[in-house]
Amino acid sequence: MTRSVTTRGNAGGRRAAGAAVTLAATAGLGYGLPSLTTLRRLRLRVAPGLAGIGAADHVALTFDDGPDPASTPHFLDVLAELEVRATFFMLGGLLERSPGLAREMVAAGHELAVHGWDHRPMLLRGPRSTHDQLARTRDLIAETTGRLPRFVRPPHGVLSAGLLVAARGLELTPVLWSAWGKDWTAEATPRSVLATLAPDLRGGATVLLHDCDCTSAPGAWRSALGALPELAARCDDAGLRLGPLADHGLSDPR
Repeated sequence: MTRSVTTRGNAGGRRAAGAAVTLAATAGLGYGLPSLTTLRRLRLRVAPGLAGIGAADHVALTFDDGPDPASTPHFLDVLAELEVRATFFMLGGLLERSPGLAREMVAAGHELAVHGWDHRPMLLRGPRSTHDQLARTRDLIAETTGRLPRFVRPPHGVLSAGLLVAARGLELTPVLWSAWGKDWTAEATPRSVLATLAPDLRGGATVLLHDCDCTSAPGAWRSALGALPELAARCDDAGLRLGPLADHGLSDPR
């Protein structure tokens, strides 16, 4: 009898453990489910606002991973020559080192946004850490420039449920992109960046480039920099305004 009770108890324990594992796996799947929007074509279909699809006569120009005093000023110079403003998604850890550069960017009319404190994927963080990363970066941007950022883009463009919840609480709108230049590789050139952008460069698009190589091949930022004049010219020829997300007419996708 004792053995029978013990066997049933062990079986019950195994079932309970199995249920706990299933529940944990389901919760983990739910937490990571938003990461499916990393697939650009999928988010264009199911979440155009999240993909940054905005006003039909406007193209949003965005940069990730700065600010970097070795590269970002070159972008500011070219953008000033082109009379184009952009949105820069900033890493708090880099902003902390170059607050004067951030103030210069805002003074030039550019928009600053949140990219997290470092570039670690948000899927590798829990909800509390995710919230702290975003809040810390948002607050530093506000303290440095006097302006609260409006937008957030996670590192690698990988969303999590924790990020979406944190963004809502911090009044940040998540925006990924609909066109990119793949400007982060060692092989990237201005010509390759423009060729990669071309199929998706149309009214309403949000363009992703990088003004810093902190997570890219050394010097890769030069490919994006060199592509800017022709990118601006193509938008102008098509009758499209090129500018920051603030002018893009986005609805909140949250």
